[in-house]
Amino acid sequence: MGTILLALGLVFIVEGLVLALAPSRIDEILEMLRQMPVETRRLVGLLAITSGALFLWVANWLSA
Repeated sequence: MGTILLALGLVFIVEGLVLALAPSRIDEILEMLRQMPVETRRLVGLLAITSGALFLWVANWLSA
């Protein structure tokens, strides 16, 4: 449970940094996402999930 809370906290920090440091870029990023084909967005999402899971696994392995 602690790992999940740690991961969620890190996600909130990264998302908050994006909104705090580059709020005007959000519209541009959303427009880029709208122009991407659905399959490309799905692939980017799956790669992000896989990378995140791998990072959590490595962090857990290193802390053991």
